[in-house]
Amino acid sequence: VQLVESGGGLVQAGDSLRLSCAASGRTFSSYVMGWFRQAPGKEREFVAAISRSGGSTYVADSVKGRFTISRDNAKNTVYLQMNSLKPEDTAVYYCAAVINIAVVATARGYDYWGQGTLVTVSS
Repeated sequence: VQLVESGGGLVQAGDSLRLSCAASGRTFSSYVMGWFRQAPGKEREFVAAISRSGGSTYVADSVKGRFTISRDNAKNTVYLQMNSLKPEDTAVYYCAAVINIAVVATARGYDYWGQGTLVTVSS
């Protein structure tokens, strides 16, 4: 599966952004989808994940209450709604896909990755 992220940009603290990740192929609903981010000089970090049906979501404590993950299997797209953005949210955001995974927060468990989209939050 090929993944293409979009929706990043430069915003001010407190603003909102919605990232999208469009997947190719006809089996999108077979994949657990995740969002990760990587800030300059830091390791890639888990942000959120969603089950195949969308019935279960997982969100990192650092963004809980501000970020929401969702998916539309009819559109082969997963979203990350980001509200109340902070400067520390600045990073390249990646979406990832995997058929089966034991721990959704583990980046190395994902098989497919997008190229990333940059989110910059100014103070």
